[in-house]
Amino acid sequence: MSRCFGDGDPLYERYHDTEWGRPVTTEQGLYEKVCLEGFQAGLSWITVLRKREALREAFAGFDPDVVAAYDDSDLAPLLLDAGLIRSGAKLRACVTNARATVALRASGGLAPLLWSYAEIPGPAHDSWATVPATTPASVALAKALKQAGFAFVGPTTVYSLMQAHGLVGDHLTSCPVRAEVEAQRDAVTVPH
Repeated sequence: MSRCFGDGDPLYERYHDTEWGRPVTTEQGLYEKVCLEGFQAGLSWITVLRKREALREAFAGFDPDVVAAYDDSDLAPLLLDAGLIRSGAKLRACVTNARATVALRASGGLAPLLWSYAEIPGPAHDSWATVPATTPASVALAKALKQAGFAFVGPTTVYSLMQAHGLVGDHLTSCPVRAEVEAQRDAVTVPH
């Protein structure tokens, strides 16, 4: 059996085997995923993974309280840092999304919002050809996130976010970690 993706690249293999599709329920973990998926727009995921540690450093470990206080003077040096994805719009989106994450606390928080769109159990896919790029749930969640003030959260990006943190279970039926990931998804407890 082979992985859904990543065979042959140790970083990609580790991400697939230990992280992709496994439930994330903490605010900070979810905020990081929202930002990373935004950085992926127009890029390959491996590019984002390779820059992830530098992005974590630049954004205070993706602490939304710290990043929400960033201003243009904090972002200016990031645009010059070759270790980062130097897109002004994507860097600013991290600040925007931090502020939206903090603001969501007044109405329950980011985790309950995201997990209210979870599909557990979800359909099992035998092939990538049957895995959608968007779903009605990703379209609705993208709309809800935009209404909450988030940026870089279109339906395709949001579906990728849903896959990454376990809202949907898109490990293929032949994947060696699928059963383990699905057991974790079945047992998830979401804060509310």
